[in-house]
Amino acid sequence: MVDPKRIAGIVGPVLVAIILTENPFVNPNLYDDQIPPVVYLSGVLFFVAGLLTVRAHNRWSGGWPILITLFGWLAVGLGLVRMTFPHAYIATNTTQGGAVLAIEGALLALGIFLTYKGYTR
Repeated sequence: MVDPKRIAGIVGPVLVAIILTENPFVNPNLYDDQIPPVVYLSGVLFFVAGLLTVRAHNRWSGGWPILITLFGWLAVGLGLVRMTFPHAYIATNTTQGGAVLAIEGALLALGIFLTYKGYTR
């Protein structure tokens, strides 16, 4: 198993960057011209990142490192959803603004927390 601080130091900043750049206030037209193959590709990337995280760190006990494992499994699930239902994912992102913003807010908080844990003593 890999040290959770090392994984948090990678996963945290990447999660913050993804959430901030996908935010509708930062990129308001990001999903306007999205096509299913692009959603599928992002699903593949999420799936691979999640699977790598879970393979390196699959711990379900011991405090905050559980969040890394949880992130890995969520990324695997999100990747599978994007790969299996790209049309539905595009429709959901354009019609469910409040729910998507709430989820993105929670993921941003998780990314900031993991970044903090990854770069502090």
